[in-house]
Amino acid sequence: MSKVIMALDQGTTSSRTILFNEDGSILSSAGAEFDCYYPQDGWVEQNPMDLWQTQLDTIHEAVRKAGISLSGIHAIGITNQRETVVAWNKKTGEPLHNAIVWQCRRSADYCEALKREGFDQVLRQKTGLVTDAYFSGTKMRWLLKNNEEAALLAKEGNLALGTVDSWLIWKLTGGQTFATDVSNASRTQVFNIHELQWDQEILEKFEIPASALPQVMASSGVFGVTDSKLLGCEIPIAGVAGDQHAALFGQACFEPGMVKNTYGTGCFMLVNTGNKAAESQNGLLTTIAWKIGDQVTYALEGSVFIAGALIQWLRDDLGLFQDASETEAMALSVADSQGVYIVPAFVGLGAPFWDAYARGSVFGLTRGVNKNHIARSALEAICFQTNDILRCMEQDMGQKITKLRVDGGACRNQFLCQFQADILSIEVNRPEIIETTAMGAAFLAGLATQVWGSLEEIEAIRKENAVFHAKMKQEKVNSLLEGWNKAVGRSKNWLSEQNV
Repeated sequence: MSKVIMALDQGTTSSRTILFNEDGSILSSAGAEFDCYYPQDGWVEQNPMDLWQTQLDTIHEAVRKAGISLSGIHAIGITNQRETVVAWNKKTGEPLHNAIVWQCRRSADYCEALKREGFDQVLRQKTGLVTDAYFSGTKMRWLLKNNEEAALLAKEGNLALGTVDSWLIWKLTGGQTFATDVSNASRTQVFNIHELQWDQEILEKFEIPASALPQVMASSGVFGVTDSKLLGCEIPIAGVAGDQHAALFGQACFEPGMVKNTYGTGCFMLVNTGNKAAESQNGLLTTIAWKIGDQVTYALEGSVFIAGALIQWLRDDLGLFQDASETEAMALSVADSQGVYIVPAFVGLGAPFWDAYARGSVFGLTRGVNKNHIARSALEAICFQTNDILRCMEQDMGQKITKLRVDGGACRNQFLCQFQADILSIEVNRPEIIETTAMGAAFLAGLATQVWGSLEEIEAIRKENAVFHAKMKQEKVNSLLEGWNKAVGRSKNWLSEQNV
């Protein structure tokens, strides 16, 4: 009988559980959405208990759908939204504050202060990251400065500050394991990616006690076992990686130079750089892709904050359609966007601009524009942002990228994939199973528990679904990109530091 691996995929808008067979096929899946809260402009929060409860609910639903028992699960892999911070009491396990989500900009002013005094250079050198409110460290500092209970528990040594993977591991193991993996740690901005440990100089600067942080482990290996009181059995948690790192692994991008792009709430492109922590000159991030045994694999990453979230906004807040899948037909129903450009800088601009004070904008509106043009321009915006990242990546690597592996919900959209290939002028390759984030977590867990014996075995599991080739004339591509660059330029620095 095939060994079943359970992948927990805790994302920005939903929690999902997917059960995989040994051949990489999906046995069953379940998902549940939860709310985000926006207490102030640019602030984004979630209830940690919502993250946990929806994840637990989907575990039971996926197992029920598969017609098996929890005792039939061989191992669990966890992948998660990165940089989001949860603070809880180590004694009681109770959260102290809403989770501060990766999109949240509340620490932007502090990041600007760090830049003014030159500490951003220290952060870049040690963590591979630019100084931005996106990352966990300044969010942790904010919690310690603004939550009295967190500050008191920190002094007592009873505070837990962790990313979402640590929170889920803690809950699943009944508080027995407080741990994270290197990929998630590398996104906190307080982890030295060269020495593979929490950095004391940065912790002191941010006034974060090391006692509040989890143990850092390899991405593939046993972190602990589930609490038998919770699930009725002990299942090893054997693979953990941040969502984008897991997707790179799930896409079998095991060789240096291999690139993937995930179209989710945001858009995230990673290129494997092997055992070398490559430094970017173009606003990209140096990050740890994963660690297996003693071998660390690094990556360069470009992060777009708003991608699928733009489509969600058009659906939920503007009511332009009922389901995201409708956007494909809407986009194809018009010849072009009629000169409309949407710059979705709802929470500032990520790579390569890193402008916390940019804001979302729509340009080129005329009376002839209808909702189909808007839907098309939204999909195009996702592709334009991806192009910005890929060009930076090529410059940093000093080589041309010829193939992009894509995944995430939005890549089901045929228009998006074709337009992406046109704008990039390269091959866009979509796999049969686009749940590569969850699949990567499953692969890491299965590798640790001998379901698969090597990366070569895993690579053989990935199958292509479709390949898109560029069809658009370069003159047209250049014209579209000229309009996009103009729109981005006018969205930058919309707010000043004092207005945030």
